[in-house]
Amino acid sequence: MTMITRFAPSPTGMLHIGGARTALFNVLLAKHNDGTFLLRIEDTDKSRSTPEATQAIIEALDWLGLAPDEPPVFQSANADRHVACANEMLETGAAFKCYSTPEELQTRREQGEGLRNAAKQDGLSEAARQDLLQQANEKLAPFRSPWRDGAQPPSPDAPYTIRLRAPEQGQICLNDHLQGEIKIDASEIDDLILLRADGTPTYMLAVVVDDHDMGVTLVLRGNDHLRNTFRQIPVYQAMGWDVPEFVHVPLIHGEDGGKLSKRHGALSTLAYRDMGYLPEALCAYLLRLGWSHGDTEIFTVEEAAAVFTLGGLNKSASRLDLAKLDDVNSHFIRVAEPDRLLTLLYPFIAEHEKMDDTVKARIKRALPALRDRGNTLPELASACRFLWDNNVNALTKNARKALKPENLSLLGNIRQTLDAAETWTIEGLEKLIAEFCYRHDLSIGRVGPPLRAALTGGLPAPDLAPVLSWLGREETLKRIDLHMPH
Repeated sequence: MTMITRFAPSPTGMLHIGGARTALFNVLLAKHNDGTFLLRIEDTDKSRSTPEATQAIIEALDWLGLAPDEPPVFQSANADRHVACANEMLETGAAFKCYSTPEELQTRREQGEGLRNAAKQDGLSEAARQDLLQQANEKLAPFRSPWRDGAQPPSPDAPYTIRLRAPEQGQICLNDHLQGEIKIDASEIDDLILLRADGTPTYMLAVVVDDHDMGVTLVLRGNDHLRNTFRQIPVYQAMGWDVPEFVHVPLIHGEDGGKLSKRHGALSTLAYRDMGYLPEALCAYLLRLGWSHGDTEIFTVEEAAAVFTLGGLNKSASRLDLAKLDDVNSHFIRVAEPDRLLTLLYPFIAEHEKMDDTVKARIKRALPALRDRGNTLPELASACRFLWDNNVNALTKNARKALKPENLSLLGNIRQTLDAAETWTIEGLEKLIAEFCYRHDLSIGRVGPPLRAALTGGLPAPDLAPVLSWLGREETLKRIDLHMPH
């Protein structure tokens, strides 16, 4: 049987990195098994789902290189099919009409909480306390409808929901690929609502029907869905369908071990793009948060797909560490194809007025040597800033000191030497500067600071010869002239 996996986000918000990791795992599992990866947008909550969130999810998956193998399925488009399945279960007796109202259910819960609080009062005998707790537990137990046994409706036109008839006894079993065999008593499952009183299907029904109709053979999702799985298995059984395999992976935690939140850096996936992370870096880092293979720490998606198995999944929760993400990102910046890296870099330097073809050519020449000077694209853009920024009115303190009047004569002599240079290669410029120092009995510590200050204004930059080479003869002389007396 061909393996079919899926990712099923709800478009009520952006795609966060926990969801991105789930999508990644499903993609890798499908690729490794020559299977199919599908995307389903669970947009049945019309009050909270937005087209903007849907588009952002699809855009984020595309950016990460995790696009589905087939066009996305929109759950809302399958509503008639969900209703038909609920009615089929109603006809077979696997489901029933329930006339309990939301108000009655709310009263039941409130009574249970009241009884539980009453049991905490001082002065009660242990027998009275236990009696109150028993009554409270009955009220707060999973709901078994009084209408499940065919009682007559309160009136011919009374509104009703359609509920699944939960198993009477026994156990519900799950053989999870990561969690192992888990069993719960059937009494822990309520009579699940399949259709609301307005006739719309619930999430619990829609998920099962869609997974079946899409041919999903394995459901890999966060372990926060584990309870849902035990409620969904009886739906499969009621419809006479095969239950897919399940894998429930631990969630990602913050550095302090707490639930991941924005304060830990749990931003939307596209926010990491806008912060200057490469998609392959984010994928490689997310892969480390819950999976490992041998001693290799960094994989591309293609490399991971070749070796990805469920046996490599971790049972314990992982912790988000943005410093490690920076390390992984710096690796992929260093190995990125130069033209692509240049294209990725442009948005982070495009706000500068002088970003013309000449400056772009300078950056392209310099990038192989500068790419290790930034963990993110904005940091790399900052490291390249001297290639286009030569604001003589914004010199650093050290640059102003290096360009004090007594050094300008020396700078003028350097200019003459550079103007007469026969070659403009890094090697030739290194030799020229060394010969200038020797000829004038000067150390590089005397010559370097004023020249560097004139060329970069004090901005961080590497050795002088590469800077001169990247700027080119014309720009070099122009920058020196800006500081010479007229």
